[in-house]
Amino acid sequence: MKSLKNHFSLIAALFTILFTLQVYQILERSISSYEETLRSNYAMVVIATSALEESSLISRFDIIRSVEEISPEKVIKRLEKEMDKTSLGLLRASLPKFYRLSLEHYPQPEEVDILSSQLENMKQIKRVENFSQTHDQIYKLLILYKGVTQIFAFAIFVVTLLLIVKEMRIWQFQHEERMNIMALFGAPIMLRSAVLFRLAIIDAIIASTMILAVFSLIINSGWAEPYFNDIGIQVTLFDYAKDSFLHFGLALSLSMILALMLVVNHKEEV
Repeated sequence: MKSLKNHFSLIAALFTILFTLQVYQILERSISSYEETLRSNYAMVVIATSALEESSLISRFDIIRSVEEISPEKVIKRLEKEMDKTSLGLLRASLPKFYRLSLEHYPQPEEVDILSSQLENMKQIKRVENFSQTHDQIYKLLILYKGVTQIFAFAIFVVTLLLIVKEMRIWQFQHEERMNIMALFGAPIMLRSAVLFRLAIIDAIIASTMILAVFSLIINSGWAEPYFNDIGIQVTLFDYAKDSFLHFGLALSLSMILALMLVVNHKEEV
């Protein structure tokens, strides 16, 4: 308990970095899931004078995922009571063909413009509806959300990294007398600094364990799920195998690297 109190600052700094990393991962997963939802819902509508072959369009345009013909029968059925069979037959024969183009990913505005232009240059295509205004607004909001998230994560990372450096310096001052005494007896620098590395490993384990406990509590409470359900996405808040390994590896790497830097600096002062 005493050791935990003495090194609470480093544990708190590591915990803040790991928590920020996990929140950033959740936001990235949310954005990816939302992008997939947008991709599934977004489609371009093409009006053609003759039938279009799906295989031909997919081979010509890599971004096109599938081509689905939109049947006009629903509209025609609404007119059955108002028109005779002959008129309905003529209407059916004169109607152009409508197609729904689904894409491989949620496109950038430039990709939409290029694809629309290329499609309109095809002889059998009369018109392309890409819903550009709505698409552009959603895409810009998505990019803004990504940018703000990245800036926030970077700022928190820098601040907490400085806290870790400061805490390591405090460690160095606390153990400087002991290290100097060991140096008088000819102990190598790594042996003199063994306590720094031992405490760095312990604090990395504690911080990563705390992250695991916090997000396990969040998942088990279920309070986050309704928020994701409201926007229609599924997000993994914590991957116990992948995220646990990542957090422990990052915490351990940061602690050991900073401890090694302080050891090297101490060696230069001696």
